[in-house]
Amino acid sequence: MFTIDAHLDLSMNALEWNRDLRKPISEINEREMGLTDTPDRGKGVVSLPELRKGNIGLVVATQIGRYVAPGNPLPGWHSPEQAWAQTQGQLAWYKAMEGDGEMVQITDLPALEKHLELWNNSNTENKPIGYILSLEGADSIITIKHLERAYEYGLRAIGPAHYGPGRYANGTDATGRMGEQGISLLKEIERLNIILDATHLCDDAFWQALDHFNGHIWASHNNCRALVNHNRQYSDEQIKELLSRGAVIGAPLDAWMMVPGWVRGESTPKGMNCNLEVMIDHIDHICQLAGNALHVGIGSDLDGGFGREQCPYDLETIADLQKIPALLIKRGYTEQDVENMMHGNWLRFLRKAWKN
Repeated sequence: MFTIDAHLDLSMNALEWNRDLRKPISEINEREMGLTDTPDRGKGVVSLPELRKGNIGLVVATQIGRYVAPGNPLPGWHSPEQAWAQTQGQLAWYKAMEGDGEMVQITDLPALEKHLELWNNSNTENKPIGYILSLEGADSIITIKHLERAYEYGLRAIGPAHYGPGRYANGTDATGRMGEQGISLLKEIERLNIILDATHLCDDAFWQALDHFNGHIWASHNNCRALVNHNRQYSDEQIKELLSRGAVIGAPLDAWMMVPGWVRGESTPKGMNCNLEVMIDHIDHICQLAGNALHVGIGSDLDGGFGREQCPYDLETIADLQKIPALLIKRGYTEQDVENMMHGNWLRFLRKAWKN
C-alpha cells in the first residue's frame, strides 16, 4: 500500500551521521560497525532504497538546527546564524539528492498530484522519493523575515519548538509561554500558509499557539500521554483540541514514547515488549477519541537519533511499515480506514491546506 511518513530526519542522518542514504541499509550499517560515537551506529533502519521497498513514496523531511544559550546542556549551536547555516547545508543535501534523481521536492498541489500519479500509475523503477520540507524547531530562523526566505526555497511546515527552551517557543521538558517573538512567528506562519507542526510544543506554548493561530495544524509525530505519561506526549484534552482543528497526528516509533518506563541505555525493545502492536495501541486511542479513523497517520521518526536498539523489535527496516495494515485489520479497522491511515488522511489534509 502506498504510504506517507510525515517525519523523517533524512538530512540530519546524511550530514551529522554521515550516512549515504542512497546505499542499501545493509551497506550503511556495515560501514558503521565498530563506531561508538552514538548508540545507534550500525543499527539504522532508513535509506532511500528501503523507502522504495516499502512503497513509502512521500515523506515529510526535516531540517533541524537548535540554538543553545549559555548554560543549556543540550547539543546545539551557539548562535542563530550558525543554526541557520546548518539548515542551509541540510537544504543543499536535499537539492543534491534532487539533482541525482533520488528525491523530488513537493511544494504545491500540482506537484503533489503529479507525484502521486508517478507512484501509483507507473512501472518506473527507482522512482524519486517525494519530500515536503519541514523545519523541526524554529531556532534557526534568525529573524521573522528569514521565514519568507525559507518559504521561497520550499519550506512548507514548521514546528516552533524542539527539546528544551527555544528562541520562539519552549519544547519538550521545558515550560513557559511564548513571548512576543513567538507570537509574531505564528502570524508569519499563518500569512505564508505554512503548516504549523504542534509536535514538541510544551503545554503552555501548545495552548497559547492554538489560541493565536488560525491556519492549518498537524502533529507530525506525537503519541498519547494516556499511554505514556510524559510531557513529550499529548493529553487527551490536547488531542481533542487538535481533532477539533482538523489536525492529523502521526504515530512515531521511538520506543521511549511508545511504552512507559523506558530507561535509555538500559531498556530493550524485546525486554519492554515494544512491538508494532504498541503503535496500534496509540493509533487506536486517538481513533477512539475522534470516533473515526480520519485523524491519524504515520510519522515514524525512524533514525531520528535512534535505531533498532530503540524501535519496535519486529521492525528491521522502515520497509516494515507495510506490516501495519494487517495489524489494523486485525483490530477491526476497515480497508478504507487502513488506506486513510497509511496515506489518505495526510493527502486530504494537504489538499485542503494547498487548495488555493
